[in-house]
Amino acid sequence: MDATSLSLVIPAYNEAAVIARAVREAEAALAGRFADFEVVVVDDGSRDGTAAAVEELAAPHTCLVRHPVNRGYGAALRTGFEAARFPLVAFTDADCQFDLAELGTLAALADEYPIVAGYRVNRKDHWRRRFFSWGYNRLARGLCGTRVRDVDCALKVFRRDALARLLPESRGFFVNTEMMTRARQLGLPLIEVPVTHRPRAGGDSKVSLREVPKTAARLLRFWWANVVFGPRPVVTPAAVFRARVAVPTADRGRVPAPPPSTGRGRPVVPPGPRRAAS
Repeated sequence: MDATSLSLVIPAYNEAAVIARAVREAEAALAGRFADFEVVVVDDGSRDGTAAAVEELAAPHTCLVRHPVNRGYGAALRTGFEAARFPLVAFTDADCQFDLAELGTLAALADEYPIVAGYRVNRKDHWRRRFFSWGYNRLARGLCGTRVRDVDCALKVFRRDALARLLPESRGFFVNTEMMTRARQLGLPLIEVPVTHRPRAGGDSKVSLREVPKTAARLLRFWWANVVFGPRPVVTPAAVFRARVAVPTADRGRVPAPPPSTGRGRPVVPPGPRRAAS
C-alpha cells in the first residue's frame, strides 16, 4: 500500500471562526509527511462565511466543495470521500481538536490494515459529554459490533478500496457507527491507535444534548434493520489495539513497531504475517 499519498476530508458547518486555522494546520502537518496530499473542505451549507474564509486562504493543496443547503455531517463526509483522489483517505473535524501530525502514524499502519481508527486519550471534553460517549460506545459495541472503543473519534484513515464499500447512507452523526458496523459485517480488519485530543479551538460544537436521544433511536433502528435482520456477517477478528508510536516524516518512512501492548487485555498483533486477533 502506498502510504505517501493522502486525501484529508474536513466537513464544516458554520465554522468560520476556526476553518482557516484548520486548513493551515492540515497543510503544514501533511506537507512534512506525504509526497502528495490534498485537503478537501466540504462546506455543508454554512451561513457564516465558512466558504469565504477557505477561499481567501488560497491554500495550494486545498479544494472547497459546497452543499447549497445543510445536509448533515454524514452527508458532508460522503461528499468529501467521493471527491478524494488519493489511495488513502482520512477525515477530521474543523474544530482543530486533533494533532494532524499523527496522521503519519495512522497512514503507515494502512499497509496492513484497511481501516485505521484513532481513539482519544485524555479527552478535553466536558465530563457530561465523555459520560454519554462512554455509554454510547458500549451500546454500539454490544448491539452493532463496532469493535472500537471510541467509534466517533474524528481521526480515521481508510484505504480507498475499503472506503468504497463503506460509503455512508446516514446523513447525521450516526455515520461512524454505520461505517464501523458495515466494516465488521464485511470482514474488514481494523486497528485502533491512541491519538492526542485538544480543546476546541473556537466556534461552537454542533453536537448538543438534543442529539443524544436522536442518535440512540437511530442506533436501535439500525440494529433492528441491519444487524438483527441484516446480511449474515463475515467472520472477522476483533479490533487490534496499539500503543502510541512515533510519527514518521517523509524521510523516515515506516513507523517502527512498538512492543506488544495488552490494550486492556486485548492482544496486539505485530507487523508482518499475523493470525486473526482473538
